[in-house]
Amino acid sequence: MKHVSVGILGFGTVGAGVADCLLKNRGLIRERTGVDVELTGIGDLDTTTDRGVAVPSGMLTSDTPSVIAKSDIVVELIGGTTVSRKFILSALEQGKTVVTANKALLADYGREIFDAAEAGGGTVFYEASVAGGIPIIKSLREGFVGNRINRIFGILNGTCNYIFTRMERENLGFEEVLKDAQRLGYAEANPSLDIDGFDTAHKAVILASLAYGGWHNTNEIYVQGIRDVSLSDIRCADELGYKIKLLAIIKQCADSRIEVRVHPTLIPKHAPLAGISDVFNGVMVNGDFVGDTLFYGRGAGRAATASAVVSDIADAALNLAGGTPARIPAYRKEVECAGIVPMEEVTSRYYLRLTVTDRPGVLAKLAGILSEQGVSVSRLMQNPVSKNTSGEASIVIITHEAKESAVRQAIAAMEAFDAVHGKICLLRIEEL
Repeated sequence: MKHVSVGILGFGTVGAGVADCLLKNRGLIRERTGVDVELTGIGDLDTTTDRGVAVPSGMLTSDTPSVIAKSDIVVELIGGTTVSRKFILSALEQGKTVVTANKALLADYGREIFDAAEAGGGTVFYEASVAGGIPIIKSLREGFVGNRINRIFGILNGTCNYIFTRMERENLGFEEVLKDAQRLGYAEANPSLDIDGFDTAHKAVILASLAYGGWHNTNEIYVQGIRDVSLSDIRCADELGYKIKLLAIIKQCADSRIEVRVHPTLIPKHAPLAGISDVFNGVMVNGDFVGDTLFYGRGAGRAATASAVVSDIADAALNLAGGTPARIPAYRKEVECAGIVPMEEVTSRYYLRLTVTDRPGVLAKLAGILSEQGVSVSRLMQNPVSKNTSGEASIVIITHEAKESAVRQAIAAMEAFDAVHGKICLLRIEEL
């Protein structure tokens, strides 16, 4: 029987969940893997607060470096990108195997971390960094190893998905649902990371690196949050046969470049991803041999995230016990994609909602502006859920496929037209 020691850094919600699982299911893991995985230390500055998990005396300590030193596997669950980065780099320099759920750290410092792992002879596992308990990292790294990945679509933030679900089901406005989500604990007091799309962007960067090699920082990709999506947009999309989701879109292009972008997106009601509701996550992966696959489950929370972390611990323990620290590399440094397509070069279909003076000739003028930029109109209608008696009309335009730069230029020209009031709402459409 092989023995592997585990140290946890960070004894918060997820850390407590991982400790609880390792202590309760040590025997189960041993039966299934043939390796005795023992929790030997927990490092946290707070050693007095009751986390609801009974740990052996002396296991919880504020001396985090000592936990790293005596552990074969170091599990980083501190969060953030400062202290966590320091401890992970220290562990990798000592040749340790690292398990982390830290998506922000990987997205911003992934290249440095994997370089440190290579130099020190360690390995990094990060299943819990994307989509909580859904095994999407392992699937991309191992399950689809024989496939070229054509595209990935992901609903990767439970807070945004919950907000859209409530808006759709209950005809509630964005601000009202956001306040309720904060009250229920689904959204933070400062919800920017979620609703402005950055949490999803961190995860998109990680998925793109697994699918296509290379490592790109979050600031290299287009990110748009959900603040400007109104109840009118939700209802109008429904009338058109779509649902709106905050979507991570990752695609391989014909010239070997990739698209990596995050924004609210209209998707067909009949698409499997459209059925992902409330706080759940969903990821659709298309490979050249496997075709379309769909992953669904809880994307956050103590239990789901702890499950993913413990899965990585078991994998890492098997590697160490068998003397194979990297069966399939978690990051292929030597494989570099041809770069990310700039957003202005992306081609998509578009949903435009605008408020105009209700007078003859306005629609013809708008269609002419679009035509001048090479943007073809697929459908134009008055917003069926907008009632206005002030001489204004709310209209919706659906375009055929067009280049982002052309649509942006058309919008600028339309907003300069005196019959158009305020900003034009732009959303993109993916038929999946």
